[in-house]
Amino acid sequence: MRTNNFLPTIVLAQTFLLFSFLIPSMAVDSSSSDAQVHIVYVEKPEAQDPEAFHIQTLTAVLGTEDAAKQALVYSYKHAASGFSAKLTPD
Repeated sequence: MRTNNFLPTIVLAQTFLLFSFLIPSMAVDSSSSDAQVHIVYVEKPEAQDPEAFHIQTLTAVLGTEDAAKQALVYSYKHAASGFSAKLTPD
């Protein structure tokens, strides 16, 4: 019996499209009016908790762990590896 290997890819693509429309509407922090939600895809970390890795990555960009935790909107761990965060153009 032949199986459809494209089904997981299609479901994953549809999920990302859904999130790309929903995540910006979830960002309600008016204190950083220039910040917009971005989805960042990263390689799945092998020996580290994904959320800790995502915070570490944001800390490298934003300068402090506190700023990284405040910017982090969601950490993707199952269907994909990545996170969404409120970031300014800078």
